[in-house]
Amino acid sequence: MLQSLRIKNLALLEEVALDFEAGFTTVTGETGAGKSILLGALSLLSGARADKTVIRQGAPACEVEAALFFSDDIKINGLLAELELPPCEEGVLLLKRSLPRDKPPKITVNGSLATLAALARLGEHWIDFHGPGEPRRLLKEACQLELLDLFGRSGHALVAYQEKYRAWRGLLDARDQLAHETKLAPDQLAFLQNQLGRLDALELTAEAVEALERDSQRASRAQELMTLAERLANGLTGDDGLQTRLAGLVREARQLAALDPASQTLADRLGSTAIELNDLGAEFAALAQSLVYDPEQAAELEARLNTWLEVKRQHGGDLAAVQAAREALRGRLEAQGDLAGALVRLEGQIAATARAVKTAGHALRLLREKAARELAKAAATGIAQLGFRKADFAVRIVPLTEPGPTGDCGAEFLFSPNVGEPLLPLNRVASSGELARVMLALKTVLADLDEVPVLVFDEVDANVGGEIGRVVGEKMAAIAQDRQVFCVTHLPQVAAQGDTHYVVTKDEAKGRTVVSITPLHTKRPARVAELARMLGDRNAKSALAHADELLGGR
Repeated sequence: MLQSLRIKNLALLEEVALDFEAGFTTVTGETGAGKSILLGALSLLSGARADKTVIRQGAPACEVEAALFFSDDIKINGLLAELELPPCEEGVLLLKRSLPRDKPPKITVNGSLATLAALARLGEHWIDFHGPGEPRRLLKEACQLELLDLFGRSGHALVAYQEKYRAWRGLLDARDQLAHETKLAPDQLAFLQNQLGRLDALELTAEAVEALERDSQRASRAQELMTLAERLANGLTGDDGLQTRLAGLVREARQLAALDPASQTLADRLGSTAIELNDLGAEFAALAQSLVYDPEQAAELEARLNTWLEVKRQHGGDLAAVQAAREALRGRLEAQGDLAGALVRLEGQIAATARAVKTAGHALRLLREKAARELAKAAATGIAQLGFRKADFAVRIVPLTEPGPTGDCGAEFLFSPNVGEPLLPLNRVASSGELARVMLALKTVLADLDEVPVLVFDEVDANVGGEIGRVVGEKMAAIAQDRQVFCVTHLPQVAAQGDTHYVVTKDEAKGRTVVSITPLHTKRPARVAELARMLGDRNAKSALAHADELLGGR
């Protein structure tokens, strides 16, 4: 959860430090007051790109920093390790982003410098934004299928299918290439054979490449290494080395132990040190002898290293790319001997892989069909609670003519807002308000499956009001039982249900427009006044009474 947030010189906001609690947080304010500043700060910390126009006029830089707490920090620490960043201390993740006007931007994670890409990777794991345009995503088939797979927990089946699908597509591409292959001229064939020979001469394993680079460096600097090793050996066990001087100290320590038995342990430790130094000297001497410079060996290693560097640069820059290039060359040369036979063998592989794709696609479709029935039932219940008493919702599985990257079928969400009207695709029947409520119902159903701890809803309650507004607030409050939820809202029925409530105001001070963010949940009269303003008149007794009633026991 987000524990604290500090914003400095962002847009019209000079500086504010906020502490947050778990649960449901609502943010309100007049239209144009600057509620988006809070969301902008969170967006910056999630890794979103930004330009310097967000810096407050006249300020040298804007800064945003936050502390997030993870009760179970295993996953986030695993990601931090992958990004080579420091782990959380006691589950706390510290993020800071500075955007100077005249200097490069700076990002730190747990006190260590980080890239914008790393910040974005972390953002995917701790925050999820749902803005006014979010419901429009429901009109996209890809979004509908993604939500269905999330609900049906079909991720593993989808990954298994996609592995087989990629293998099948790769074989099809290889067949197309081979079908257009012509018999190579002798000089072309000799060139490819020479290229393959160069690659085969290299031992293309990670261990062998590492050993080649290490041995080549040692050979090129053998004389320097040998000199250093000899100096260390002489310094330890030579005529004037430590071991010679230490021998006298060992004798004196033994004399002391004979006079004072309590010092025997010290004498033994000094004796052990002398033995260890003698062993070290011998090992450094052996190392110096092993580093005899061999010009022929050094030249051979240098030639092999140059070959490795050349093929790595030629074929993609890493070991995997070079290995793939070697196999591609070998396959092309083998195919030259029998193009027709190679095509026949490839067709057999394609047929076997196509069967595997079909089997995996069928298994995935069965999961989706089951999930479609369950999601339609759960979503219909949620939609009815949001004001569509007689609405109907269904999920239709749409078979594809041939397998695609996401399976052998798609998904289509169907909706009927009124009794007697047929179920039709969302983009043919749903208004913006209806879409918002359908999306909120789906988010409620899917909340338990989403592991992101912080959810931000930016005016997703637009185009609804009255009793439905109260239900919208209840839905988001229900999601906040297991997540930290922030909601920017214009509805008093929603704002009143927040466990915490912040108001954004815009004023003028010293000839400048300034924005402030103030907590209201600790000041009931101020919160009642804000809800009354949202109801129409902060000074009207009826509005104040209604606002007080909305708050109830909060």
